[in-house]
Amino acid sequence: MAESLTSLNRRSVALVFATAVAVYLPTARYGFVEDDRAVVAANPRAHSIPQAVRAFDQPYWGDEFYRPLTVLSFAVDWTVSGGRPGWLHLMNALWHGLASVLVALLLARAVSPAAAVVGGLVFALHPVHTEAVAGLVGRAEVLAAAGMFAAVLCARRRRWVAAVACAAAAMLSKEHGVITGVLIVLDRWLQRPDEPPYPRGLYVALGIVTAVFLGAWYLIGRRATGDVASVFIGAGTAQRLELALPAVARATGLLIWPLNLSADYGPRVIPAYAAFSLAALAGTVMVAAALWGGWRIRLTAPTLTFAAWAAAAAYLPTSNLLFPSGIVLAERALYVPVLAVAAAAGCAVDWARSRWRPQRVGLVAGAVLCVFAGMTLARLPVWRDNRTFLLTLLADHPESYWGHWSAAAVLAGVGDSGAARREYARADSLFDGDPHLDAARAMFLIGLSDTASARPLVERARRRLPFEPVALRAQFALALRRGERARAVALADTARAHVPSDAAWYDAQLAERSKR
Repeated sequence: MAESLTSLNRRSVALVFATAVAVYLPTARYGFVEDDRAVVAANPRAHSIPQAVRAFDQPYWGDEFYRPLTVLSFAVDWTVSGGRPGWLHLMNALWHGLASVLVALLLARAVSPAAAVVGGLVFALHPVHTEAVAGLVGRAEVLAAAGMFAAVLCARRRRWVAAVACAAAAMLSKEHGVITGVLIVLDRWLQRPDEPPYPRGLYVALGIVTAVFLGAWYLIGRRATGDVASVFIGAGTAQRLELALPAVARATGLLIWPLNLSADYGPRVIPAYAAFSLAALAGTVMVAAALWGGWRIRLTAPTLTFAAWAAAAAYLPTSNLLFPSGIVLAERALYVPVLAVAAAAGCAVDWARSRWRPQRVGLVAGAVLCVFAGMTLARLPVWRDNRTFLLTLLADHPESYWGHWSAAAVLAGVGDSGAARREYARADSLFDGDPHLDAARAMFLIGLSDTASARPLVERARRRLPFEPVALRAQFALALRRGERARAVALADTARAHVPSDAAWYDAQLAERSKR
């Protein structure tokens, strides 16, 4: 039987929030890992509230994306804590706690309070969340999800201004927040016919906010549309789907039972098939099940329909089904889709309560939650520091070319050139279709004065991706070493036009060369 939005008492809300935060408390001892260094530790805008506010007209990452509210949240935390990473990690956990509570409140409309709490706890403890919550850059996912869930709840409570504000916050946190208006419309469509309609002004306001955001994103962060995963460079639709559909199947498996988590789901980790495969068929079945199954149960289980379609809408931009994206699969992209698992768990609890004794239902639900908590706690240490992160990736997935590439960069940084050469060669043997890898390897070889080996890598990188920033740098460096100043100046002009953020580097290199 459906319950009101206020059916969850404060104790239940506190339980969900405290559980979500408690499981991630160990991260308060962690540091800056992988992309955290560039986005937070080395980003002046993330260190100062005034700079973050002034950066609302600037991209999020280099020249790409537009997530000013996420940057502002980092700036607030940095100002409060003096830049201590532990505090930033703790705030990630608190935001995750809020998102988990919002999931429980979303479910409370259609399931019993006990079932809603279980659904909220499933969302709080699901192991696939570790990347989004334990990694600081995952905050964009958490903030966007909290904004989307809150917007739907505010619309249900007929708080129209708050709903629009939360929708805007979701969009300004991460791009997929743009689906918030769709989620509100979907949620209203699934409500009982006797529910009062939402005012037209709400839809107009949501449309205006969405259009303004899309305009800002186009002007500021649109370069991200050209950033596609290397495996999709030059690939046609059929080739893209040969990898995208198996990735959908893998993502569904991670949601249902996350046994084999990874920081990398690139080539070899998810095999690239040469033709339509059983894995691609499984992915096709998953897509059809989400769409057709959601339609079939829209009257009998509207909460499941909402959760399934919301999950699909949130995953779609990075699914590579409609267009290539910058990733094949990433666990952080599954943060909102876990809503479907939480809703299924809540409905399963109510179904079981009508057939089993309450003690048995509690025992089964408790066992599942304990397993999820144990898996999450076991996964967390991967994100303690860069060394642990990289060693775990190489141990769990030695077939990851990105792992060996990262190892090569580390070895080069500590001066072990021989080991770095071997790791670069290993990465190339696993996947030789990444122009970014070619460019990084070429720069390493140029640093060793091995220009003969670097030249074909630069040429290959620029054939595949003509304006790859590091490849342009490498070709520029090669021209300078050969005394071809005119060619070097031409390459610098090309780089300034296509990678404006690198202009200062080229100016410094040319000025330094002029002094010699």
